[in-house]
Amino acid sequence: MRVALCVHEDDAAEVVERFRAELPDVRVEDAREAADGADYVVVGVRDDTLFERQRRMKAVFGLGAGVNGILALPNLPAHVPLIRLEDAGMAPQMVRYVVAVALRVCVRFDAYARQQRSRRWEQLAPRAPGDMQVGVLGLGVIGGAIADALVAQGFRVRGHARTPHARPGVACFAGDDALEAFLAGLDLLVAVVPLTDHTRGILNRRTLASLADGAHLVNIGRGALAVDDDVLAMLDSGKLSGATLDVFAAEPLPEAHPYWARGDVAVTPHVSGTTLPGEAVAQIAGKIRRLEQGLAVSGVVDRARGY
Repeated sequence: MRVALCVHEDDAAEVVERFRAELPDVRVEDAREAADGADYVVVGVRDDTLFERQRRMKAVFGLGAGVNGILALPNLPAHVPLIRLEDAGMAPQMVRYVVAVALRVCVRFDAYARQQRSRRWEQLAPRAPGDMQVGVLGLGVIGGAIADALVAQGFRVRGHARTPHARPGVACFAGDDALEAFLAGLDLLVAVVPLTDHTRGILNRRTLASLADGAHLVNIGRGALAVDDDVLAMLDSGKLSGATLDVFAAEPLPEAHPYWARGDVAVTPHVSGTTLPGEAVAQIAGKIRRLEQGLAVSGVVDRARGY
């Protein structure tokens, strides 16, 4: 059996060795050098000719949180299963990121930072987590963990997904018809949905207008979920008091982008959830072993939905 790894050149040696340790009886190769006929292909970076060279694999694995980049690759065979990572160490990181932002907003640190810049001493009314309505847009493995953690901190939490979910302490909404009710009056909105044709641009003037006045936006899903001009307009109008953005339509964020200069926007360089190589490799290797035994695996992408 052969596995071809399409990963960044700087990481290739380490990832190849990790796979060889997990699959000692398997021939593991760098996809740049591998001949056609690999049984499994693992994709971590874009390679527009990858599926010209590899055409006979049993499955394709993504070595990252999203698969929209893989779905966009030329010649990806329609009949070959595409299998995404499920967490691989990202959930605890993303939970910490969101909880940190939620507590910062709750304690009004952003407002005090603005006061400091203008040398203004003013004590604002105290606020407890239970005074804030927080919404998590996307209730998959990571979104569900974020919602649970926010509940544990005492926030009033809503969650939205395309299909019905049930989580203790979370008011769950499902489907397009329930999106407006989910958004209505939220003090903090966390976007963690995958990027699909359905979710592209979902953070726009219309949806953001449903939030509470002075709400805070957090995007840790994909940059193209947000219409940047609309986010900026909502910030200028005061509808949004601030935004914490970790993902962007163009990365690295261009130096001329307006987000950099705004005191009401916190920019982080796509660090909310970093794939941990050891956990990712172990997960993929385990699924390869199951597939070789004729067993079903989780994480198979529904291409019509994009995740």
